[in-house]
Amino acid sequence: METLKGTVIETIFRNDENGYTVALMEADNDIVTITGVFGTDVTSETLEVYGKKVKHPKYGEQFQVEIYNTVLPSSLDQIEGYLGSGMIKGIGKYTAKKIVELFKEDTFDIIQKHPERLTEIEGIGEKKAEMIAKSFSEQADIKEIMMFLQSHEISPGYSVKIFKQYGKNTIKTIAENPYRLSEDIYGIGFRLADKIAESLGVEKVSPYRISSGVKYVLAEYATRGHAYVPYNMLLDSTVSLLEINDDSVEDEISNMAFTDKIHIETINNERVVYYLPYYMAEVNVCKELINLAGVDFNMDEVSAAPFLKSIEEESSITLSLRQREAVIQSIINGVTVITGGPGTGKTTIILSIIKIFENMYKKVLLCAPTGRAAKRITESTDREAKTIHRMLEYAFGEDESDLAFNKNENSPLDCDVVIVDEMSMVDILLMNNLLKAIKRGTRLILVGDVDQLPSVGAGNVLSDIINSNTIKTIRLDTIFRQSAGSMIVQNAHLINKGSMPVYNKKDTDFFFMRENSSRDIVNLIVDLYNSRLPLKYNLNPIKDIQVLSPMKKGDAGVIELNKKLQAAINPPSKLKKEKSFGKYVFRVGDKVMQVKNNYQTEWKIIRDGNTVTGEGIYNGDMGYIIFIDETEQELIVQFDEEREVAYPFSQMDELILAYATTVHKSQGSEFPVVIMPIVWGPPMLLTRNLFYTAITRARQLVVLVGIEKYMQDMILNNKIDRRYSALDYRLSSAFSTYRLLSEGIIEI
Repeated sequence: METLKGTVIETIFRNDENGYTVALMEADNDIVTITGVFGTDVTSETLEVYGKKVKHPKYGEQFQVEIYNTVLPSSLDQIEGYLGSGMIKGIGKYTAKKIVELFKEDTFDIIQKHPERLTEIEGIGEKKAEMIAKSFSEQADIKEIMMFLQSHEISPGYSVKIFKQYGKNTIKTIAENPYRLSEDIYGIGFRLADKIAESLGVEKVSPYRISSGVKYVLAEYATRGHAYVPYNMLLDSTVSLLEINDDSVEDEISNMAFTDKIHIETINNERVVYYLPYYMAEVNVCKELINLAGVDFNMDEVSAAPFLKSIEEESSITLSLRQREAVIQSIINGVTVITGGPGTGKTTIILSIIKIFENMYKKVLLCAPTGRAAKRITESTDREAKTIHRMLEYAFGEDESDLAFNKNENSPLDCDVVIVDEMSMVDILLMNNLLKAIKRGTRLILVGDVDQLPSVGAGNVLSDIINSNTIKTIRLDTIFRQSAGSMIVQNAHLINKGSMPVYNKKDTDFFFMRENSSRDIVNLIVDLYNSRLPLKYNLNPIKDIQVLSPMKKGDAGVIELNKKLQAAINPPSKLKKEKSFGKYVFRVGDKVMQVKNNYQTEWKIIRDGNTVTGEGIYNGDMGYIIFIDETEQELIVQFDEEREVAYPFSQMDELILAYATTVHKSQGSEFPVVIMPIVWGPPMLLTRNLFYTAITRARQLVVLVGIEKYMQDMILNNKIDRRYSALDYRLSSAFSTYRLLSEGIIEI
């Protein structure tokens, strides 16, 4: 690592949001351009910087700063220049000159320890002297904090985020409990916080460390879909992570339960542990579902039938017996579940239900978990559908410090019916917030395909509700005539039943292309994407074709596929700007995906000369890079052909290339064409429901490339990893108790 020492003579550019700076430094009688993240404006400051020289294609040679130290100026000229730089409130160039003339080398000591002596300068009264001392102290605090963080190997980028979170209390907060970083700062995980804690001398058996380790293990299980963790599994995982003895961990788990940070209970004779938010959510979802389902609308099949008949006549359609049952049960019940695969008429049922309630002068709200799913149901019903977050008005609360759902038990949704589409994607936390906002007497209709992959978040909500046998559920299993000609639909149902698909029939929409090596498989996928399919079917490859892979890593994983597809479809060019970040190079024209929910990100739409603005970009949203601005240090992504979002370079960790994506990330989406590699992978990934989910993402064409044996292995692998959730258990237990009470068998 190279080092330079000098004075910053001019700041060319500074992004106040993330601290990124381009400045000129005078070092060794030479002017050097430095770039990097700095906690404050460093104009006129003397710095010792560490990093490396780089050659920018447009701006020439620069020194890329990784770590820096502020050196207080020592010569009288430097002291005067620092004070007169504008950084210290109340001091201009003239006043700086007067102060240094009087106090000389003692200037800093006077300002810090004896600020009252500043009143000896003409024009400085007591209030101004206090302001100068306070401003000088604040600047010193910021420098001390930035140096403290960097001394513990925290990058300048994270240092800025940490300082913005904790302000003046940064050092005190981290010194007391460095593990707060992993909970409060996006991107800092337990392992980095643990490394910082070790450098601060925190003991291995510190309660802070053990508590944070337990939370980390629970959070890791939650990211894999589990609402709780069996006690012994949690204990073993935490002991392994922290490398300490069982007794210390057990003591802290007990203490965390006693202080309501976690919840311990016995379910089906097994002792289990919940992180408290998941326990509260699961219990409340059970309570609210029972509450909604228990409403008597004084309607039965006979009284509901005329409404259905009227809609069939009005729309000139004839529903099947099972479809009719789904519509009628949705009218007469407080909560209804409708589940079925592709082509079974779910959309027709939704539209019929909406029309009936509209004829009954009932207000219907339509929603889905993702923006793409909401857009699809809007297009198919010609009614506005919102994301669940948007419907619940997810935004800053009154104190402007935290995001919250503004629609809740205190401010419920104003409607008579709520229909949720793509219900398989809804996790337990989101379901809890949705139910909080639905008042008793509102009908709730849950529509989804229970055979698809479950939610990315914790819980197994749709499956648990169905398996509890307590909520009225209608299963659709008939493929209708308009879908019967599609081999995609037919094969989805064959796969779901454990049978091999039918493929390569002439003039159909489902093909398998055999290749025996990963290299040949990837090369063929690139060729299909880039030329063969676009030429044959008149497709725009970036917009119409999606490659789906079961895995992130490996020769046919998403990361490698994206590199190969990007090189073929959007190669480097002098006419296209690009920016490296992490494992990716982002280039103008690239297809990208947002990988975390960011409800604060602003977007704008410029339409007919007018600008419409809004907030919120969600995990799984896809778009295209339309501009990279080196001066403003940001790239612009366009979503949905119209919403434009500016990403500061520091926020690029929220984006990945999306020519290829995992099957999990494709949930709730549909694409005209899907290409999928069929290769070896871990059995936990190559499952029947993953394969089923992948092919049901395609509307017009599926092309599988690879080895038939692995396709057969996927279809036969119906072992779905158990999700640790207990909503089904709670619903069954609650309804059993409710029935016994209503029949007078037991009394409270």
